[in-house]
Amino acid sequence: MRKLLTGIITILALAGCARMGQPDGGWFDDTPPRVLAEQPRDKSTNVSSQHINIFFNEFIKIDNPSEKVVISPPQIEPPDIKGAGKRISINIKDSLFDNTTYTIDFSDAITDNNEGNPLGNYTYSFSTGDHIDTLEVAGYVVNAENIEPIKGILVGLYNNLTDTAFTTQPMLRVSRTDDQGHFVVKGVAPGEYRIFALQDADANYFFSQKNEMIAFNHDIIVPTCKPDVRQDTIWADTLHIASINQEGYTHFLPDNIVLRAFTEQQTDRFLLKTERREPDRFTLFFTYGHPQLPEIKGLNYDETDAFILEASEHLDTLTYWLRDTTLIQQDTLRTVLSYLSTDTLGTLQLSTDTLDILAKTPYEKRLKDMQKEREKWEKEQEKAKKKGNKYETEMPVAPLDIKLNVIGDMMPNSYITLESPTPIALIDTTKIHLTTKIDTLEVEKPYILQQISTTNDTLLHVNTAVRLYTIRPDSTDMMWTPKTNYTLVLDSAAVTDIYGKASDNTKKAINIKSEEDYTTIIFHVSKVDENPYVGQLVNSSDKPVRQTYSDNGDLVFTFVKPGEYYLRVFSDANGNGLWDTGEYADDRQAETVWYYPEKIECKAKWTLERTWNLMRLDPTKLKPSAITKQKGEKKRQRKNQNIERARKLGIIYTPNMRFN
Repeated sequence: MRKLLTGIITILALAGCARMGQPDGGWFDDTPPRVLAEQPRDKSTNVSSQHINIFFNEFIKIDNPSEKVVISPPQIEPPDIKGAGKRISINIKDSLFDNTTYTIDFSDAITDNNEGNPLGNYTYSFSTGDHIDTLEVAGYVVNAENIEPIKGILVGLYNNLTDTAFTTQPMLRVSRTDDQGHFVVKGVAPGEYRIFALQDADANYFFSQKNEMIAFNHDIIVPTCKPDVRQDTIWADTLHIASINQEGYTHFLPDNIVLRAFTEQQTDRFLLKTERREPDRFTLFFTYGHPQLPEIKGLNYDETDAFILEASEHLDTLTYWLRDTTLIQQDTLRTVLSYLSTDTLGTLQLSTDTLDILAKTPYEKRLKDMQKEREKWEKEQEKAKKKGNKYETEMPVAPLDIKLNVIGDMMPNSYITLESPTPIALIDTTKIHLTTKIDTLEVEKPYILQQISTTNDTLLHVNTAVRLYTIRPDSTDMMWTPKTNYTLVLDSAAVTDIYGKASDNTKKAINIKSEEDYTTIIFHVSKVDENPYVGQLVNSSDKPVRQTYSDNGDLVFTFVKPGEYYLRVFSDANGNGLWDTGEYADDRQAETVWYYPEKIECKAKWTLERTWNLMRLDPTKLKPSAITKQKGEKKRQRKNQNIERARKLGIIYTPNMRFN
């Protein structure tokens, strides 16, 4: 009995402990921290102290102050900002300017220590003079090329309106963009300003490095303000509105500035590396191209007529194909290379390097590999001979691997590409046949064969490599006949490369779809300048799938596959069909890009026609959100956990309820 009584007491004790370990806990703390006092007091004037304390009613923490907290005027030596207990301390290390308003913008960096309730957009200010400047200017910074919002870029004002201020003096007032590219420059005095954006790599608050992303314009900004009214929505819970109040506020202008930021073209030129992955060619990689091509002199070979050049579009990657097989067999090409490179003063000067260009796979290793292949082939033939099967006495030479890039169902305005792995020396057009069946007869059709190579004028007199051709119908509109099947045949040896290797027989079926399977899209764009415009249909990944060109603003896309698209347009100032960046020293903006604000849905047999006025653009909706990669982060908000707790208790929660 005594043991039974002891057991019952133990169980009751444990049960009591269990209940005590799971207390109700009362109401949650859903209120953000509150500022109790500041030293010096917020908006104080004639301040000389460089040390500031801000006191709160509860324990707080400050998130990533080096990025989120912005002090204006900008501080060349970063201040010490620390949050401890119920206090934030700021120690400004730069000397204070006379008669200047200082603002310390904390954004949403301050939260309470336990529940993480944000204080909100809190800004502390003081003045070393006898008044506080309170004007503000606001807007957005986007990437000039793709209109993506830019997070964390510096935005600053100058009251020095000359162009040289941005490259020689720190900004006067600064802010940083949030995750949606939005900025607010606070504490601005009345006057005239110019505004800039800067991805400040060296923390000197002015444009000093070409790799720094920048934005500029010549607009003169005159900050103003006016009384205004906005709606303040009070929510009863997450689904129901309690009331909508009209709230007066001071509306600061301008508040819709749009800055389009770009990075200038790299002009510090130097040789990155040389590479000889395959024995028949080597490649020179430069930081950027130049019309004056490098000079090559061989020390252990004769460079005269030794190469065929294949250059990238911007001449920054140069591949030299070796014409002579004896050079291909040579493991090391000892070379003197003379080329233009940037010196310490930033000017292009002739540089000379002696290089040992080594084949990745030595010739001896290549010979062994070829011998292994031969021995393998010989064993296969010997085995076939013993079994009485057909066998070969001469090892066949591998044919030139020509690729005919033909998709299953082709559009009437598309083309076929013929691609060789090595430079082409000869194409025998008598061995290329394009046919279609009429009734039961195969009828040969005329075609156009056109080489694709670099169009850079620099290479017109250089022996350049051609590895790619297009094949189109030879008709008035160079289009395939809709709802027609073709056959493209390459006879043996239709293509021969510079090493004498010939192509094998190749046959491809071509199916041209009906015109009714496609959409025609016509956009009448109201132009804002005299430049030609390039229109691009982009997919959901913001990748161009079709492109068209227009002088008058009418953009026409024919034979568009049914689906969902978006439209990107840019003003092609230099007429090269490509988007080009800007240059501050030349006062040249990046070419302007616009996105049509709506999704374009295409169905078969449709003709979609729309008018688009580029002058009526909402600065907050410069790009459709569906294809915007820089999404706005979830804003820190009060958790409002008490609403759910009150619902479970069957009572109505009000924000004035006292915590237990």
